Amino acid sequence: MTLLRGARERRVRTGGVELCVAELGDPGRPTVVLVHGYPDTKEVWSEVAARLAGDFHVVAYDVRGHGRSTAPRPLRGGFTLEKLTDDFLAVADAVSPDRPVHLVGHDWGSVQAWEFTTVRRTEGRIASFTSISGPSLDHFGHWIGRRLQRPTPRRIGQLLGQGARSWYVYLLQTPLLPELAWRGPLGRRWPKVLERVEKVPVGDYPRPSLPSDAAHGAWLYRDNVRSRLRVPRPDAHAHAPVQLVTPLEDRFLSERLNDDLEQWVPRLTRRTVQAGHWLPRTRPEQLAAWIGEFATSVEAGRSPAPASGEHAERFAGQLVLVTGAGSGIGRATALAFAAAGARVVAVDRNAQAALRTAESARLAGAAGAWAETADVSDEQAMEKLAEKVDADHGVVDVLVNNAGIGLSGSFFDTTPEDWRKVLDVNLWGVIHGCRVFGRRMAERGQGGHIVNVASAAAYQPSRALPAYSTSKAAVLMLSECLRAELAGQGIGVTAVCPGFVNTSITSTAHFAGVDAREEQRLQQRAARLYGLRNYPPEKVARAILRAVARDLAVAPVTPEARVARLLSRVAPGLLRGIARIKPPV
Repeated sequence: MTLLRGARERRVRTGGVELCVAELGDPGRPTVVLVHGYPDTKEVWSEVAARLAGDFHVVAYDVRGHGRSTAPRPLRGGFTLEKLTDDFLAVADAVSPDRPVHLVGHDWGSVQAWEFTTVRRTEGRIASFTSISGPSLDHFGHWIGRRLQRPTPRRIGQLLGQGARSWYVYLLQTPLLPELAWRGPLGRRWPKVLERVEKVPVGDYPRPSLPSDAAHGAWLYRDNVRSRLRVPRPDAHAHAPVQLVTPLEDRFLSERLNDDLEQWVPRLTRRTVQAGHWLPRTRPEQLAAWIGEFATSVEAGRSPAPASGEHAERFAGQLVLVTGAGSGIGRATALAFAAAGARVVAVDRNAQAALRTAESARLAGAAGAWAETADVSDEQAMEKLAEKVDADHGVVDVLVNNAGIGLSGSFFDTTPEDWRKVLDVNLWGVIHGCRVFGRRMAERGQGGHIVNVASAAAYQPSRALPAYSTSKAAVLMLSECLRAELAGQGIGVTAVCPGFVNTSITSTAHFAGVDAREEQRLQQRAARLYGLRNYPPEKVARAILRAVARDLAVAPVTPEARVARLLSRVAPGLLRGIARIKPPV
């Protein structure tokens, strides 16, 4: 039974083997062919395929000797790159006889797909190629040769580093040992190894055929690696646009392998992601978004161009959710992540404001942008929002709890209702966001980051802001506690503390103990004073991206916020003295 739910299956005969091919989506749409790696089957693509099937004709096949495809006889010599190319052409001719296909390969699927994309006999059959965690053996051979010819300390270090990562390749060259291991203890323990080491979610993957798949797949290495690395092809130039996806935490491949790739690929698009080797299982949403975007741009005749902002390498393709995104710091932050190529969910209780931010995010370069309406103080609403985002887009990579309201007035003028309102939004809104989205990050086991927007008022007492300052001080301490708890799970937590920033919060803030007319006058005065200070929310947004990239615990933003943070540590008495001064509003 296939894990590719709703897939149509067919058998394709080629070179003495019969390949099991699964298809999803409308055959009239552009075809995406997914090629799996070692020791996987086509089912490794189930989550990615499901997300692509709405826009593409998606095809995945079991490589010869794997899954429900038959194995060559004899095994020796039956897995050469030439024969794997025959298999690919047979599948492409069967599923898309009249149009070139968009090729995607992971691990050994990528290794063989590099062969397909660089040999002359496949020219015209491949529209684009997305490579994930699998180099061309020819490019790899030349990479080694250049470092041996000019053995500088840096180059020798690169060789030794990749040599250490390639320990498994040497083992797979040995006779019988890999087969015995996979059909014995390694085969039984492999799912747990993937879960613990690679953080691959538990479920009905890998398939029961794993021991025989892995045993057969050892011949991929034996038939190709030594011969190609010794004598790499001199003409291994790609004849189709290539998108290179590099997981920065790959245990098996150094990113330095791709340093010289431009000489082999005239049309190269680079992506990086903070994740491990098994991206099709750990980052299916992000991967599907990149594959779809790349294939669509090629179909439209455009040159694919990933985001090139300051933090594009860190955030491109990541799913970022921002609350209070309709205006001010929230909107600026959503647009800053969009410019870095992230996928953005803009959340605000004002539906039209959220929609405007999402539309602007798409124009700013977001890989995808969506608007959602929610009241962060409503626990049930936040839980429903998290379920919807999870189902539609996947687990959030970066959460920005930004929504907040202002409240000014003396302690005795601040009513219990005032207290409840400011704490419900400023504190409980952050708690709800951390709970419903942070829990999903932790369960995924792939890390992430939570940003809680506090304030310089969190550590700078004020006679005019007792309720507001208390709510933000609680957010700061919550962030510190949560950072300690989640550190072991690779989830960073940052409390961002802006100072006086020119946003609409001043014109909407509530002033306790005064009538409506006086409150309006005070709001206008506060807005004028903040306008004179004129510190733009865009600078805060840039500070937020920088804080996430550097995994900072606390990030004071404006000069006055940084000074107050320093004084709170070295001269708290001075801050308490300043707090006694009556503010201008």
